[in-house]
Amino acid sequence: MRVEKLPRVKTTLSPSNHPYMSGPWTPQHEEVNAFDLEVLEGEIPDDIDGIYLRNTENPVHEPLGKHHPFDGDGMIHQIAFSGGKATYRNRFVRTRCFEAEQIAGGALWGGLADGPGVSKRPGFCAKGDIKDAASTDIVVHAGKAIATFYQCGEGYVLDPETLENEGVAPWVPIDGVSAHTRVDESTGELLFFNYSKHPPYMHYGVVDADGKLKTYVPIELPGPRLPHDMIFSENWSILNDLPVFWDEELMKHRNLHAVRLHEGVPSRFALIPRHGTVEDVRWFEAEPTYVLHWLNAYEEGDEVIMDGYFQENPTPRPEGFEEYGKDAHMMAFLDQHSLGSKLHRWRFNLKDGTTSEEQLYDRTVEFGMINQKFAGRKYRYVYSTVAKPGWFLFEGFIKHDLETGEAIELKLEQGRYASESPFVPRIGSTDEDDGYLVSFIIDENQGTSECILIDCKKFEEGPVCRIALPHKLSSGTHATWVDTETLEAAKARKREALAA
Repeated sequence: MRVEKLPRVKTTLSPSNHPYMSGPWTPQHEEVNAFDLEVLEGEIPDDIDGIYLRNTENPVHEPLGKHHPFDGDGMIHQIAFSGGKATYRNRFVRTRCFEAEQIAGGALWGGLADGPGVSKRPGFCAKGDIKDAASTDIVVHAGKAIATFYQCGEGYVLDPETLENEGVAPWVPIDGVSAHTRVDESTGELLFFNYSKHPPYMHYGVVDADGKLKTYVPIELPGPRLPHDMIFSENWSILNDLPVFWDEELMKHRNLHAVRLHEGVPSRFALIPRHGTVEDVRWFEAEPTYVLHWLNAYEEGDEVIMDGYFQENPTPRPEGFEEYGKDAHMMAFLDQHSLGSKLHRWRFNLKDGTTSEEQLYDRTVEFGMINQKFAGRKYRYVYSTVAKPGWFLFEGFIKHDLETGEAIELKLEQGRYASESPFVPRIGSTDEDDGYLVSFIIDENQGTSECILIDCKKFEEGPVCRIALPHKLSSGTHATWVDTETLEAAKARKREALAA
């Protein structure tokens, strides 16, 4: 393996025994380019050609107050496949806040778990007193990677091939953009939403395949909310108003942002045509819950069908986490088993305005992926992660067949933890499950990291190859895949636009 190291960023961080700054969550500050990656097992398939990108929270400075894993600075890790070979690189997302703290030589903002008065400078995002770390999500749209923060930051652009930082996306509105923008591969459009503490409290937007904002619509809510994700079908975009949000009285009188379940308040879903207006919004009610992530939605007759992960206990108490002291509450909220997230289906009847729903799988799972060529359309396969009890760590995968109900589990060896794992279609594939899952692995037993590929047609057989990475990664949240054909098509569109 040949490795080129970049100059190190300035850091004030010391080794820590904090549960989310040690072990698999130990911050990674090294930026490299790596070539001639060593294949530890198997062979790199020559029937995929594209790039896997994963966002990661990597704190650079000692926290001013309490540390929460979602406070970390965004770092993008990339592995590119072509012709049975692979290269790797990683870069910090150079947000305005990252650059300001590099100049200051230390942290300037408090985090998600801090109360008022911790930050040294006015803050950003929906909460209002934290930094925009662009550390939650990553998608590729119009040939560019876009890193976003879940509490509505600016949306930062990187070249997906070189990871060169290119600043804020030009279409991002004043209220920012939440993580979990959605890209419709069939149209090339990017769909997004944001939320804030001022009326109308939410907006919905569409950016076209050339990166131009075409739709931006207010979605009126009763007050500040905390939506995390959205989804779309072929003709509808689906936004949510769920009963888990900041306590209004604590926020109003003490400026505390304490999240709680508001008893007696239903879940509400706004269905709006892709390029609709305020007058076109249709609201549907459902059982109270909180949903971090949606999988897919599609239309069938008079119904819009939506799948996601229903939380049975969205605001868990910290019982069982007492050993973590002041961090017990945080630990409970990061544990999928405490939240009880289950694969779930909602059906919205456009004819009579009713909602019906059902559980699709009775085990705790989350962070699912599908073949994105089926996004917005009827589909069959889901690839969920299985979390380590008590931790925000992925220790395996489950392939769900929604047609037969079959579920195949693939568990990693103890001490090995996965990243969110997109589906990679095999070149020329026609079957929905003809492709691979791609994932970065943290091996705590060896103190190393690697990339694995799993053949989804032979899911239970495990990885078809294991590829060594040049350093141990930190754990994180979201990832994406983009094939080279899509990137080249975006470049061609840009050349044509410039020539016109």
